[in-house]
Formats: sequence, structure tokens, C-alpha cells
Amino acid sequence: MTSLPSRRSFLAAGAGAALGLTALGATASAAAAAPTGSSRGSGPEETRTLDELYRDALAEGGKLVVYAGGDLADSGSGAGARTAFRRRFPEIDLQLIVDYSKYHNVRVDNQLATGTLVPDVVQLQTLQDFTRWKREGRLLHYKPAGFGKLYDRFRDPDGAWIAGMVIAFSYVYDVAAAGTNPPRTPLDLVDPRWKGAVASSYPHDDDAVLYLYSRYVRTYGWDWIARLAAQQPQFARGSFSPGTAITSKSAVIGIGTGGNPAGTGPIRMGMPDGHPFMAWGQRIAILRQAANPTAAKLYLNWQLSTERQTSTSWSVRTDVAPPAGLKPIWEYPNANVDGFPRFMEDRAEVERLKQTFALYFGEVKGDPTPGWPGLHPGA
Repeated sequence: MTSLPSRRSFLAAGAGAALGLTALGATASAAAAAPTGSSRGSGPEETRTLDELYRDALAEGGKLVVYAGGDLADSGSGAGARTAFRRRFPEIDLQLIVDYSKYHNVRVDNQLATGTLVPDVVQLQTLQDFTRWKREGRLLHYKPAGFGKLYDRFRDPDGAWIAGMVIAFSYVYDVAAAGTNPPRTPLDLVDPRWKGAVASSYPHDDDAVLYLYSRYVRTYGWDWIARLAAQQPQFARGSFSPGTAITSKSAVIGIGTGGNPAGTGPIRMGMPDGHPFMAWGQRIAILRQAANPTAAKLYLNWQLSTERQTSTSWSVRTDVAPPAGLKPIWEYPNANVDGFPRFMEDRAEVERLKQTFALYFGEVKGDPTPGWPGLHPGA
């Protein structure tokens, strides 16, 4: 890659010693950080309204810092949340910083180890970090309003984290360019007629895309991956990149990206019965050492509110109906909703798969698409 090695080296220099300190004093650190009292989250759900929380957050100081996983600093779902929150609560000084989740998580670890924590809230794809941070006592146990209405796999029972949104990855295609015989299942993606017409985000750069590809391997075998490689797909960083390739007419099919599951627009998302796609609940948590805990609680309650959860896609809530034509995401066995969290916990398997896909598709190339936020963005 053009810039990632230096980035990894920089992070290693700053975080390596910190992680070493954590290893040396893991027991003491966990004991010191263990939540006490009300932070255990055994109490009831939040009863304040959004407007009441907004008032209290302003009295607290009116500031909030969120580290959000995403592909682009100023567009996409993370930046969209920034715009929507500011519109709803204009007097809150929100800094929502988007970066790849795999960089935000180590950024937070380094800040915790060096006593320089910046964010109040983490909203990330790296699901395994939330279970680890809970074990380490790093998360505030808190149950926002609507907690009991969440799909039970989309919440920690103690309120250490919740899932705030459903994200799904599959393959997509240009309806007009595909014509009367579009790819109806992933098996069709290796049809020779699509050679040179496929774009994909790197599976060995994004763990969610990696999981999607691992489902393809489990279902169709490594020979299918070899046939896909023979299609000469164009790879790029960022799950938005396949859609960009389709929009620019440099590809007809995109893999490892999201789409409107109920859409009837020019780009269609494939999720045929009996064939794999993948979806997960993007986890959100309040850090126990957050400088602005009330504003953080406002953010979680807003994310779970019915006004926020009612959209053109799936909800994390059991009492918010999906768009017409869709079932709740957890009713699609081929979405593998419960499999992705298990996959993310097995880091040895994740690393093995990353290196294996590099053998088929080559090394990841390109700068990180959100840019380079540094060690302490939002400070």
C-alpha cells in the first residue's frame, strides 16, 4: 500500500508500549476500571425524553465527541448521522469523527493507555472490541429508552453496548447495464460474460467484507474464488467503492457493499433465498471515562428512537416494522446476523483468511479513504 505501512508503524510505535503496559498490568487495570454502582446498568431504562436529555446535555456543557466507523469523512452513513444529529440538536457541539473501525479501536486503546481519552461514544464495526472493553470495565452500563425493544442479540444484557443500526453487505448490480439476464445469485458473478465488469471492496481490508467472502467460500468453495479472481475484478478500499464504480460505468456488478434492500432504483441489491449475504448491528457504547456522559446518553437515545429507526432499511428494534416487502433482518438465516459477532471474536481465523485472500487478489493498495485523522481527533 502507498501509505498504510507508515501508518501501521506509527500506530505500533505509539500503541505497542501501551499494549505492553496493559499486558503487564492487566489484572490491576481491569480491577481499577471495573464499573461500580449505577454503572453496572442493572437499573431500568432511561425515562427522560429526548428534549429533557437535550436540556440536561446543554447544562452539562453541550459538547459531544463520537468516534464512528465508516469509509468517508464527509459523506456516507457516519457523516449522515452527524448532519441529522446537528439538525435535531443544534446547540450541541458535536464532533463525529469517521475513520475505519480498525483504526478507531486501537486509537481508543492508545488513548486509554496514555490517559488522553477523547471520545465519549464509540460506534464501530469491530464488535469484538465491545465485549473486550466490557471485560476491562471500560464501558458505562446504561440502558437507553427502547432497550427492551431491541432484538436480543443487538444488546448487551447489562447495557454495556447496544446496536444502533443494521448494515448489510451483498452484491449489487446496474439494472440497465445487466439487461434482461442480471446476476440472480452470487454463483452468476463468475459467469464469463461479466469478466472485467466486477468491482469489489477488498475482503482483506474490511472484516465485514471478509465475512461475506468467507460465506461465499463456505457455500461455493475456493474454486469459486479462483474463478472470481479470473474475472479480473477491480478492487478498491472502502465499501462505497463498488457503488462508485457502477455509477461511473466502470463496472456492472459490485461486491462487498450495501444497498437499499427494498429499492427499485437503478442499482439493485441481491439477497436471493438460499444464498449468503451478511448483516450486523453496528455497536454503540459510552466510554466509562466519557467527559460528556449526558450528551452521550442523548446520542444513544436518539439513535434508538423510533424517529431515527423508521427508515428505508431494517431497524434494530422489534417494534419498528421493516419496509414493505422485507422481514426483520434476524428472520433471514442467510444474512448470518448471529454469525458475524462470532467471526469477529476469532482473530486468528480472521488474520488467516485475510492473508489467504491476498494470495488470490493481491495486496491491499491505496490510502485510507477517510484520510488520516491522527492520534487524538476531536481533542
